[in-house]
Amino acid sequence: MYSSNAAETMTDVSGLFDRYIKAPDKTLRNEIVMRSMHIVRYAVLSTRNMYRRYAEDEDISNEAVIALMNAVDSFDPAKNVKFDTYASIKVRGAIIDYIRRQDTVPRSVRKFAREYDKAFSELYSQLDREPTRAELAKKLGITEEKLELLSSRSAAAASLSFEELVFSGFDVTDESQSSEVEERLLLSERKSQLIKAIDELKDKERTVITLYYYEKLKYSEISQVMGISESRVCQIHAKAVQKLRDSISEYMNL
Repeated sequence: MYSSNAAETMTDVSGLFDRYIKAPDKTLRNEIVMRSMHIVRYAVLSTRNMYRRYAEDEDISNEAVIALMNAVDSFDPAKNVKFDTYASIKVRGAIIDYIRRQDTVPRSVRKFAREYDKAFSELYSQLDREPTRAELAKKLGITEEKLELLSSRSAAAASLSFEELVFSGFDVTDESQSSEVEERLLLSERKSQLIKAIDELKDKERTVITLYYYEKLKYSEISQVMGISESRVCQIHAKAVQKLRDSISEYMNL
């Protein structure tokens, strides 16, 4: 057991780690976890658009907490890297892995995205305007309800793809590949390249990416802001994510 030091803040756990490494103790580990729960809360909140079609908030939170506990056990303060940085990568990576395991229809989702894009383009050319949801559903040979369901799954899959642009390919516990410091540098470089790629998108694509991922707006809210239909927002979003993947492909380990 141990006595808490009032000088230690809720986010500064360096002192606790010094004690935990010298004498591993569940109580100490739990205290570190409790003081680092802001990492879990932020990761869950910032990935909600991604997982809401595949899992409940509670399931994601549980996965995140387990990842945080594993991060405590595998963290090495000697590498001179902040625990928040290390744990954030671990927790976010665990959420992405969990969502990927729940996604049972990735091929059908990708197929629908291609068919939707083709149908939208053909109808737009024929009608000289954006097609309605009813017109798209008729063109695709499905009901409007089915169109809504598949569109939602496609959006969730695209969100996961965006997260993978930044976080995939990292295994910060695998000492045989690289150190956590090197992982952090690579992550920073990938983020820089992603920002550059976003700047090179068309205006509407950049706006959708910014509003959806950074302002956390829903498709319905983005459609109101931009004055276009939700289906058009979905299409722009999917195209933008694919462009970003292509732009930084050399930095990916997929």
